[in-house]
Amino acid sequence: MDSPTPASARISIIGAGPGGLTCARILQRHGIAVTVYDRDPGVASRNQGGSLDLHQEDGQRALHEAGLLAEFFALARLEGQEMRQMDPAGRLLAHHLPDEGETASPEIDRGQLRALLLRSLDAGTVQWGRTLASVSTPANGPRTLTFTDGTSVETDLVIGADGAFSRVRTAVSPAVPRYTGVGFLEAWFDDVEQAHPELSRLVGKGSAHIADGERGLFAQRNSGGHLRVYLMRSVPVDWIAANGLRPEDTEGLRAHLLGEFAAWSPRLLRMISDNDGPYVDRPLFALPVPHTWEHSPGVTLLGDAAHLMPPLGVGVNLAMLDACELALALAHSATVADAVRTYEKSMLPRSAETARLLEGGAEHLLAVPDADTFAPAPEPDPAAEPHPDPDNSRSAVGSSGT
Repeated sequence: MDSPTPASARISIIGAGPGGLTCARILQRHGIAVTVYDRDPGVASRNQGGSLDLHQEDGQRALHEAGLLAEFFALARLEGQEMRQMDPAGRLLAHHLPDEGETASPEIDRGQLRALLLRSLDAGTVQWGRTLASVSTPANGPRTLTFTDGTSVETDLVIGADGAFSRVRTAVSPAVPRYTGVGFLEAWFDDVEQAHPELSRLVGKGSAHIADGERGLFAQRNSGGHLRVYLMRSVPVDWIAANGLRPEDTEGLRAHLLGEFAAWSPRLLRMISDNDGPYVDRPLFALPVPHTWEHSPGVTLLGDAAHLMPPLGVGVNLAMLDACELALALAHSATVADAVRTYEKSMLPRSAETARLLEGGAEHLLAVPDADTFAPAPEPDPAAEPHPDPDNSRSAVGSSGT
């Protein structure tokens, strides 16, 4: 069967995270119709997570192609580029203050970025409450998307932007994410200026990283007076149950953590003892390196679905760059098949090279900081689950999925 032109094709994106929405926006700017399917019941059904830094060469480039760069800068926090490195005694080792007007990697809340992208799409582009069950894999011709509600859709191109435990990936690759051996435990702090002034002064307007070689802590400002802290340790994926604890046992987890971090400064321990609300367990997963696949008509991947890596500040930027390049390839190619080949010819080598550089990088977050460098900011996905269920999959890190 001949591949259709992009303008006449039925194009489906699975996943309304930054990657999927960026792709949809750029396609619509070029007059190409697209539908996005997402498993969330609605746009406000869950917290979208922490802060993201968008880089000039990828995330910002994608927003430029989406026609949203000016709106992004109206929301972005340039002061969020401040970074601090400290030792476990609370001594400042290194401090980066951004120059006035610096725009290399400003911060934006994940929820604000998602809302910006959603507002830019045609009404009805995103269909909520559509959990993908399977993708048919014919030798040629259209694909059939089957959803858990029993409905199905025929499509000429399905784009998997559905995160770490992607259902679309199974149509092109048998690869599954593996636990990296490093787990995050997320803690939230609200109204930090008034309720947690000492932590506010300690972290500053951006982020702070502390590590002792076995464990680490990354604190990150969000907008609206919020602070998120990621407690990072080398632990088994089931460490909570193995220690006789439960995820909802906040006091038990706190006591356990305070014991592990007992040698650290009391000032730093406030990031363990004073959090508002429960902890959230976020084990880190990654795909085998390199992750590639043979070109398959009518299906491709972007973001974490294509190249899940340790969360070292590149995930959302790579997802948005993927989305941009795929959308532009579709806009400028004679057929869908040509566009997918063009996109994968660029994306697969790039992602393989980056994945090799970051392989084992989760351990880097626990290493004693070098006073001359800064650890990349981690970007765990709010959709992470402690024990991923293949029948209820979501992203573990990086761009959010369906």
